[in-house]
Amino acid sequence: MQSSLLFHDMFDFHVASRPAQMCIDDGTRALSFAEAAQEVNRIANGLIGLGLKKGDRFGYLSRNSADMWLMYLAASRTGAVPVPLNYRLAPAEWTYILDNAEARMVFVGPGYDAAMAEIAAELSTVERFISFEGGLDGALGYHDWLAEQDVSPLSCTIQSDDIFYQMYTSGTTGLPKGVIVNHTNYAANIAQTTNMITRLPDAGDTALVVTPLYHAAAVWIAAFCTARGMSIILKTDFDPVDVVETLDRERVAFTFLVPAMIQACLTGVPDIAKRDWSALKMLMYGASPIAEDVLRRAVSCFGCDVYQAYGLTETTAILTLLGAEEHRRALAGETHLLLAAGRPLPGTEMRIADDKDRPCPTGQIGQILARGPQIVPGYWALEEATAAFLKDDWAHTGDAGEIDQEGYLYIRDRIKDMVVSGGENIYPREVENALFDHPRIIDAAVIGVPDEKFGEALLAVIVTDTGEALPTDEVIAFCRTKLGGYKVPRRISCVSELPRNASGKVLKQELRKPYWGDGSRGVG
Repeated sequence: MQSSLLFHDMFDFHVASRPAQMCIDDGTRALSFAEAAQEVNRIANGLIGLGLKKGDRFGYLSRNSADMWLMYLAASRTGAVPVPLNYRLAPAEWTYILDNAEARMVFVGPGYDAAMAEIAAELSTVERFISFEGGLDGALGYHDWLAEQDVSPLSCTIQSDDIFYQMYTSGTTGLPKGVIVNHTNYAANIAQTTNMITRLPDAGDTALVVTPLYHAAAVWIAAFCTARGMSIILKTDFDPVDVVETLDRERVAFTFLVPAMIQACLTGVPDIAKRDWSALKMLMYGASPIAEDVLRRAVSCFGCDVYQAYGLTETTAILTLLGAEEHRRALAGETHLLLAAGRPLPGTEMRIADDKDRPCPTGQIGQILARGPQIVPGYWALEEATAAFLKDDWAHTGDAGEIDQEGYLYIRDRIKDMVVSGGENIYPREVENALFDHPRIIDAAVIGVPDEKFGEALLAVIVTDTGEALPTDEVIAFCRTKLGGYKVPRRISCVSELPRNASGKVLKQELRKPYWGDGSRGVG
């Protein structure tokens, strides 16, 4: 017997209660909830007609589109498990993911027929392709295939512990792992987060989704909006001018932007402060820390509630939330809260542990462990990795952090990103937070580079407000006012922008390559 909500249940509720309201608009077409439901039914029936059974995996390669979001809702009804592919990866990386997932078929979105053709013959389990543009030899045409499907609702036999999707981690170290997320994880995480938001967007409000739907954050955002009965405007790419114009013109009530996007909107759109932001109720950000100056400017400009979310693909999406009240406290003088990732969501236990999993005292840095209903069952076909991740029933995040006396979590770094210089452990995030306090620095990343004397030395890669380099001596002197001597970077590199992945996280492996090369050893 079904014990909790399924992913598509809230969508069905809004289909029945607000059928004429716009559900999603991707810039090429807008669908009402009733129209979206018909298309969801066609996709679901089509998946079953292709012989996909509960638990069968299928790949989906596409940029953001209404079709992609409706695919998630359709798969939810069938038990077939979507494996969204990062379109920024190389075809060889898609090959590994599809083979590892044992995908039986692949949907190929516009613009990717040629790239998929490079690997089609190599895929060991894929039986067929469905192409949106029809340029892939032997593939079914998506639109013709869809038009042939029945619009009748599919009789759902899915249980809450069935797998909803399988999403691959970025693979920054080793091969990517397939994270399996079930319906219980999703229903719980939406409910947990909703209960921590004081001024929720309402049914009928408009939301803007910019981040890519192959990523856990974007799927959560779209799911949250659909569960609230909101109308989603979905963007294919991030363009600051277009985002600002859309937020203004469409009277958007909610959006999620990474800090780099917020910064780009504030600096790249000269008239942003002159627009009417009275409709915007809530701005959520995550993936990286935000500079105090950027946050102050954002709050002053938009005037809405601001939330920060922290989580992993392995935690469905969100573990902790820094709420609107904490942001107001921070801007009123308690600036240390800007460095916090918030408090654990309801039903989430969290602790800090040393390298032997022993609890650390309050204020001591260690690995962040968590448990709660949003923690996923593990990794596909990786028993040892799953056992290590869920050791003693605690999810081992791989992030280093500390919890203060008020219960706020502070992310210090990834465990693997710790730099050991002259025998001292240094967490780059702490140094980056100090750099953010500099009035001219708007973005920063700190890495360890080879050093003959100390094994590793700190290099700060910074972005300034004008793009002009700052004198190394000036940056070092500033850091000395904030940090102990061994934590002060001795080398400074100024760049126009930092390399980031789709979720906004800095790709530190790209920054390290010029110094460490392509060898497996990345520490001193």
